[in-house]
Amino acid sequence: MLPLLLYYFAAFFKLFKLNLLLLLVTSSTSERRGSRAELRRSSVYSTMDLVPQLEHYANSLPRPMTRNRPSLETLRKTFEVSGIRCMLNIWGVILFLRLSWITSQAGIVLTCVIILMSVTVTSVTALSISAIATNGRVASGGAYFMLSRTLGPEIGGPIGVVFCFANALACALHTVGFSEVVRDLMREFNVVMIDSVNDVRIVGVITVTILLLIALAGMAWESSTQMFFFLVLLISFANYLVGTVIPPNTEKQSIGIFGYRGDIFVENLTPSWRGPKGSFFQVFAIFFPAATGILSGVNICGDLKDPNNAIPKGTLAAIFWTTLSDLVIAVTTGVCVVRDASGNKSDILTGNSTDGCVGLACNLGWNFTDCIHSQACPYGLANSLNLSGYPYLITAGVFAATLSSALGFLVSAPKIFQRLCKDEIYPFIIFFAKGYGKNNEPIRAYILCYLIAVIFILVAELNTIAALNSNFFLCSYGLINFSCFHASITNAPGWRPSFHYYSKWTALFGAVISMVLMFLFTWWAALITFCIIVFLFGYVNYYNKPKINWGSSVQAGTYNMALSYSVSLMGVEDHVKNFRPQCLVLSGPPNQRPALVDFVGSFTKHVSLMICGDIILVGKLVFTFLWMNKRKVRSFYTPLSAETLRAGAKNLLQVRSLFEMLYLSVILSVCLSICCCQQDATKTLSLSAANPIIYSCTSFSGFIMKT
Repeated sequence: MLPLLLYYFAAFFKLFKLNLLLLLVTSSTSERRGSRAELRRSSVYSTMDLVPQLEHYANSLPRPMTRNRPSLETLRKTFEVSGIRCMLNIWGVILFLRLSWITSQAGIVLTCVIILMSVTVTSVTALSISAIATNGRVASGGAYFMLSRTLGPEIGGPIGVVFCFANALACALHTVGFSEVVRDLMREFNVVMIDSVNDVRIVGVITVTILLLIALAGMAWESSTQMFFFLVLLISFANYLVGTVIPPNTEKQSIGIFGYRGDIFVENLTPSWRGPKGSFFQVFAIFFPAATGILSGVNICGDLKDPNNAIPKGTLAAIFWTTLSDLVIAVTTGVCVVRDASGNKSDILTGNSTDGCVGLACNLGWNFTDCIHSQACPYGLANSLNLSGYPYLITAGVFAATLSSALGFLVSAPKIFQRLCKDEIYPFIIFFAKGYGKNNEPIRAYILCYLIAVIFILVAELNTIAALNSNFFLCSYGLINFSCFHASITNAPGWRPSFHYYSKWTALFGAVISMVLMFLFTWWAALITFCIIVFLFGYVNYYNKPKINWGSSVQAGTYNMALSYSVSLMGVEDHVKNFRPQCLVLSGPPNQRPALVDFVGSFTKHVSLMICGDIILVGKLVFTFLWMNKRKVRSFYTPLSAETLRAGAKNLLQVRSLFEMLYLSVILSVCLSICCCQQDATKTLSLSAANPIIYSCTSFSGFIMKT
């Protein structure tokens, strides 16, 4: 037994020693390989680099496979920063001061149609802006930055100016709405400063000045103020819903509030157009600013930690919740309130007789006939409405909605304008590019936007400002959708958004419907807007073209068009009616033979092909594009390196450039020393295409040949 145990022990020891030796050899080999790999990786020309990992390309995958789901805390912070800001700007003056009036004019059905049509435009625009925002790095400048980097400075510059103006105008709109509410409160306490119009102007200027001071205090103060406004709005909405279910007393019935009733719902389903603004598109134009705050998160993208993630989620969530709230308020007011009411408790019917009584309120025990005939009813759905559990909470909600929107637009406009000025597209506005403080606050741009807002506050007419504001925002939305469509249709290599829930055809639909609505709302304002854009575009494109290259989709589209047209020429036969002189000029460096270049350019200018060939024997290639552009010579420049002049000229002649745009003429300058003449001249020699002849002399400066 003992020998057998010794035998097994010896076998086990040998096996253990063999495994240990193998492990040591393997580890040393791997260490040597690792050290070699590290050495090779440090070299620029190493072919032993690590294989690229899949997570390095997570942003380019249709569905990232290695990215974990975001936590609830991350989603909450994303929505707080971008979504809440969008909701605050969407919940503005129109929601509280004009939505009930719109419901009385258009009826419940058409009001819901107006809300859904507005949401269609803004939702398509949100999808487009989400695709643009997730296509690359997003810096400060908001929608202008994205549009200019997508469509180029020629189109992005004019849109930046219009969009900044639209934001400043929106600030004035919401400030005027706040001022109207303050004026009405002052009237309840018999306080009048001058008159109804000038009171709005005075309160508006004071209000926008206070908002400017809050904005200048910094983003921390502005964000805290916005969060306070958001909480007040939520309380106000809850108070409104409570007010719809509380049984109305006599005082509420006198102002037209009767609770949920089917007969009121049926009566308010159909429209009842009144006054000069009584048409579908006029009412639509007044409501549309209630949906224009969707770019608020985009406008402060420079202050967001992760804009590629925050912008799509926050914007789309804000559109959903604000649309739901608009529909709820439109339907509930149409179910609970009659269109006209006097507010006089003595108008209650004491008997069962309704002879001579006009309106639905007659069936509910009230006679508002006198104010309906005189069109002087101060209350009701078509006039003034305060449907709530506690009236002053609704007033607080109006204050929060108007002030938060005005403050948001006042902050957005200067930041966009500062980015536009920094790009130096328009030299006369560079003054406003300077920032102050550690956050680079655009104080000069703040003051400019403040002055623009004050000018429109002095108009003191909410409906007029709302129509103008709709026009400028529709123009911006249309061009945002067009930029998304254009970047998609050109198949630009740089167009790879990580947000895939968009379509180029929905973007095109959004662009077309935005332009159509502009003219249906206010055609004269649409014409003025287009004239401004055309003027700014012409200034940038023809008078002061910026020396910047952002790799825009316009460049990609130009390349695609040139390529497709060149390929299509291959199937077209030459015809004498379409003859154009197409010249290869053996000029050498064009700036050294300006006379020859100008001579050929005089008959090829803007109508024919001209290529300046430069044969390089020694030295480096010298490109002279700037010289030709400054001299306004429309020509290609083709340098060619060759050992001899004859070989270089032969290679240039054999090049078939631009498909069917072949050389018909070759022009060069020859020294006539052979003819006992020591001056340069220009001469054309007939050659055979099969047997070309090249003239030369000891002190030549070029050739002249014709095939």
